[in-house]
Amino acid sequence: MTSDPYDPTLRGPDGRLLGDDRRDASAYAGASGAHQAQDPADAEADASYARFRAEDRSLGEIASDVLGNASTLIRQEVELAKAEVTQSASRAGKGVGMLAGAGVAALLALIALTLALWWGIAIAIGSVAEPALGWSGVIVMVIWLVCAGILAAMGRAELNKIKGLPKTTETLQKIPNAAAGNEEKNR
Repeated sequence: MTSDPYDPTLRGPDGRLLGDDRRDASAYAGASGAHQAQDPADAEADASYARFRAEDRSLGEIASDVLGNASTLIRQEVELAKAEVTQSASRAGKGVGMLAGAGVAALLALIALTLALWWGIAIAIGSVAEPALGWSGVIVMVIWLVCAGILAAMGRAELNKIKGLPKTTETLQKIPNAAAGNEEKNR
């Protein structure tokens, strides 16, 4: 009796053809004292080989299936990329909107409140008769620049939350194993 589990002539003590089932082969090999421990990589290779041996298809049928599966996979990847781009564009729009809002808020605040603050601070620093218009103008400008900076930082933080295409990247990394028939490694 040979110890090669892939040998189609491998038979157990009862004369039964063992075929591709390595568990049967190792059980009979263990009974004859030739049992060896099987590592997980060998078990995976054996399972893949067993699937290959169980199929009775021509090379043309296999090639057709491979091309069909590749076409389906590419279509699915394109659809996933489209969905992720749409989601990323939505987040980018939100961030750009906040930055635009920061600009508008800074402009309106500068126009509407600058005069009131400018005069209020000018009178507080100087007097009603002689307001300190120069220094009060600088103080008001600094206040509005701080407000614009805060809004710009919030908008930038929102833009930084965009992560690109994480699911597409993840599934693209699984293609080599799938193409090699090792889908088990992708789980």
